Amino acid sequence: MQREAGRSYGPWQILKTTEAYRDPWLKVEFDDVVRPDGNPGTHSVVTIKPGVCVLAFQDDHVFLTEEFHYAVGRVTIEAVSGGREDDEPPLICAQRELAEELGIVADSWTELTTVDPFTASVVSPTTLFLATDLSFQDANPEGTEQIRCVKMTAREAFDAVCAGQITHTPSCIVILQHWIRRQLRYSVSR
Repeated sequence: MQREAGRSYGPWQILKTTEAYRDPWLKVEFDDVVRPDGNPGTHSVVTIKPGVCVLAFQDDHVFLTEEFHYAVGRVTIEAVSGGREDDEPPLICAQRELAEELGIVADSWTELTTVDPFTASVVSPTTLFLATDLSFQDANPEGTEQIRCVKMTAREAFDAVCAGQITHTPSCIVILQHWIRRQLRYSVSR
């Protein structure tokens, strides 16, 4: 559903949309609205370019990134993530990001789903992938990225999500999906 001034948007009525900021990665808009309760109000929407999140795994290990993230002001551990360029297909972006950030090339890819990390005021669809059959080369991160590769077992990654040590929402989802898939496969094969 597209937001458009002068039209209903779910139970909201949009009167006017104003763009407050734009750069190559995001756009901030605020709408003058009639709220669902009939009162006037405003609602802000941040649109971030669509992205990907990739969990690379081989044997019983996953390969994650560790880097300082400016917005949260701390070092985080995450699956490989990045924004898509213009009309770049999600798989091409996932392959590019995995090679750039960790120097990993995968021969096998599984697209899991697309998630909306924060639905109240942020539009940022993120497509999740599992990457297997890995080979390793030199990483080539962007100039803003100082990334360290973190290798851990699938169980350690699962435990890190459950303990709140991995907090990046798409990373949590892809790690949990991978763990559940492994457990289901294991229980079926027994």
